[in-house]
Amino acid sequence: MREIQVSAITALVKKLCMDANYYLPDDIRQSFVEGQEKEESPLGREIFGQMLENCDLARRDGVPICQDTGMAVVFAEIGQDVHLTGGDFEAAVNEGVRQGYLEGYLRCSVVGDPLRRVNTDDNTPAVLYTRLVPGETVRITVAPKGFGSENMSAMKMFTPAATKEQIVDFIAQTCINAGSNPCPPVVIGVGLGGTSDHAAYLAKRALMRPAGARNSDPLYAEIEQAVLEKVNASGIGPQGLGGTVTALACAVEPYATHIAGLPCVVNIGCHVTRHTEAEI
Repeated sequence: MREIQVSAITALVKKLCMDANYYLPDDIRQSFVEGQEKEESPLGREIFGQMLENCDLARRDGVPICQDTGMAVVFAEIGQDVHLTGGDFEAAVNEGVRQGYLEGYLRCSVVGDPLRRVNTDDNTPAVLYTRLVPGETVRITVAPKGFGSENMSAMKMFTPAATKEQIVDFIAQTCINAGSNPCPPVVIGVGLGGTSDHAAYLAKRALMRPAGARNSDPLYAEIEQAVLEKVNASGIGPQGLGGTVTALACAVEPYATHIAGLPCVVNIGCHVTRHTEAEI
């Protein structure tokens, strides 16, 4: 049994909140480079150039890539041979978010109640998912989620008789209907199966997959490619100003489900689909 002080969790979450907002993942930046090469619109290519310049300036100067520094979504994989000591784990995570957003000069965008709408002034609470895994380490992923893209999420409860084509059409049309709202070019996360809530979780996790990486199952890899082709044929283009690259990547994460259902959730990530992780 390995002991880990929750103060170490707080320190790590603080750092990850700032790093995720300052440093775009290398795979996303590379997708900008590739997108610029594929983009047929001169304006679209210019926008890709501005996106690259923006993420490089943010990295160099230690400032947020985007003014919407998001709601902190935290995934924690806790080794079953770890003993967390010195306080409450969830409170430690939220303290890390609080410190990261205040000390990192990140915009605080969280309200404490969905109807009363009073800002908590420190971007807490986070949305926290925990999973018990083998081992004696704790792996934390912080994925700040802006709501220009989050608001474009959609769910459909398909019947088991749904065809692959119907599923592809729903996913693609969700992204096309979003237009410029999610700040394209977008990353598309899809959860397929489980229950409605688990499909939403899978869709969010899918956004963490390296851009361009395909599902290892050829069936789902084919769906991902078909979605990308449909979305990129829409003409929405970078920042919604027209072009041939509207989506950078699509990741479908399937899960076992009930004989009577087929939940499908689409979660869209903007062009700065931010996430970073580390292990204690």
